[in-house]
Amino acid sequence: MKATWFQGLYWIRKVFEPGEPVAFHGKVQKYGRTFSMTHPDFDKLSGDEANLDTGRIVALYPGGKALDGVGLTSRSFRKIIYNLFKEHGLKLPNLFPEDFRDEYGLMKGRVALRAIHFPKSQKELKKARRRLKFEEFFFIQLLLRLTRETRQDEPGLTFEEPGEMVRRFLGEVLPFELTGAQKTALREITDDVQTGHQMNRLIQGDVGSGKTVVAVAAMLQALDTGYQSAFMAPTEILAEQHFANLKRYLYPLGIDVRLLVGGQKKSERDLVLEDLAAGRTPVVVGTHALIQESVEFDRLGLAVVDEQHRFGVMQRAEMFQKGDRPHMLLMTATPIPRSLAMTLYGDLDVSVIDEMPAGRKPVETKLYGENRRGEMHSFLKDRLEEGEQAYVVYPLVEESEKMDLRDAENGYENLSEAFPDYSVDLVHGRMSSSAKDAAMESFADGETDILVATTVIEVGVDVPTATVMVIEHAERFGLSQLHQLRGRVGRSERQSYCLLVAGHARSAEGKKRLSAMTSTTDGFEISEIDLKLRGAGEFFGTRQSGLPDLKIADITEDEAVLQEARQAAFALIDGDPELDRDEHALLRDHFERYYAKRKLGFARVG
Repeated sequence: MKATWFQGLYWIRKVFEPGEPVAFHGKVQKYGRTFSMTHPDFDKLSGDEANLDTGRIVALYPGGKALDGVGLTSRSFRKIIYNLFKEHGLKLPNLFPEDFRDEYGLMKGRVALRAIHFPKSQKELKKARRRLKFEEFFFIQLLLRLTRETRQDEPGLTFEEPGEMVRRFLGEVLPFELTGAQKTALREITDDVQTGHQMNRLIQGDVGSGKTVVAVAAMLQALDTGYQSAFMAPTEILAEQHFANLKRYLYPLGIDVRLLVGGQKKSERDLVLEDLAAGRTPVVVGTHALIQESVEFDRLGLAVVDEQHRFGVMQRAEMFQKGDRPHMLLMTATPIPRSLAMTLYGDLDVSVIDEMPAGRKPVETKLYGENRRGEMHSFLKDRLEEGEQAYVVYPLVEESEKMDLRDAENGYENLSEAFPDYSVDLVHGRMSSSAKDAAMESFADGETDILVATTVIEVGVDVPTATVMVIEHAERFGLSQLHQLRGRVGRSERQSYCLLVAGHARSAEGKKRLSAMTSTTDGFEISEIDLKLRGAGEFFGTRQSGLPDLKIADITEDEAVLQEARQAAFALIDGDPELDRDEHALLRDHFERYYAKRKLGFARVG
């Protein structure tokens, strides 16, 4: 058989000796009676060198160029790493004591590291992967547990029992009774703020489940105790929406609410800052403008952070530093899968509002192909004739030559022609704030029947009479985004509809997203599917979390190992809170060297 290397004549003469026994590995091709391999891997079968490239499970490494320009191939890496193990392998510490390894069925760390590169069998490789995944998850869970312990040891503000303002809000201002899930969340918050330690609670709930109402009740409890509250939102449009809602809830109680955003006039801003610092403003709503150095509070007792995953770790940290350890209430309308919650929010207490207000009906979701556009228009017309309103959302603002997408401006013109008896308006991200506000206001007041929009309306618009959400080119949107858009309708007792219009060119993942949307309205089920489709890093910006990057473990695929590692970490701390037993010395040193100094969000800064 011939072995061929292009441009290899010089080094082949140096590497091989005539008559030398060699094992080759590669794709065999046949030309006539002759067999050949091109650029095969090989191992010399004479001498002391180990067989690294043939006759075994072979690790593959990404090739690249070293600093001197010489290429480092997968073969080069194998040799380098083998020599490292040969020289230093026995010096690698075993972090976990023997009885701990026995309890959880873990191989020695040094064996696992060797086996992940040079496994003797598939069984050994599987055991090595489990050990290394367990170790990654274990130290992250240890960090989360110790973070929580440290925080709970430090004193915080103490609120009184809900007083007059809370009673009036729930009994007089709200036109409905809280759901069972809302009452549970509020009770959990009330318990937290009376412990004398800082609250760090995350409220999860779908769009429209009533998280804001619970937050308002918590802010009123702060007010009853003599503290100020701050409500932080990721965008100006969302901050303004919350400002409008809070005014509706708090003005009847005689409570002043102020807005602080980047686009304000200097005179307005200065007045808000002055009143906050003097304690004359009990409640402020704003964007990241709230955490700038110039903003001072008299007595900040509660900070509410909405859509909190859109803020970076340090932004939340700065909010935390605005007062004397204010209580923190985080809210998200993006349901978080259990495995991700255990990792990203393992140091937080979590309340789940999984019950919609009484009378709300699940949104019906229908899928239309481009060939059924006429049928979709007919359905939309029927809803408009009933006095209802519709959103029509497009993924682009301007035509793209590269992607054959119907853009918002063309859609606006087409719909104006298709529905001449109805008022059609357009709103998109490139309009001025005043033009956007005017379009939104007109729609909210019922003057506009169809609002054509880009995803600017994904958050921040609450129009109960809007019962139809049409999403054009639905295959282009992510699953969480589709679910968020669907949540913009179904805000009243009327039946609402989400109409997905999708092109024929759908990827396999696109088909799965559309199938999920038509099969369930459960946000947590949607989030689990989305996590599997996208992976943890992309799903929820885990790089912002402050947690170490996972090298081998996968939150999506390895939930069982995560659960076991969490249980092991918590049990270890329960039995040895300071990790000061002799058998935990190596484990403690490793933790302090690589994990202990990480700042996981606002609760650990300062």
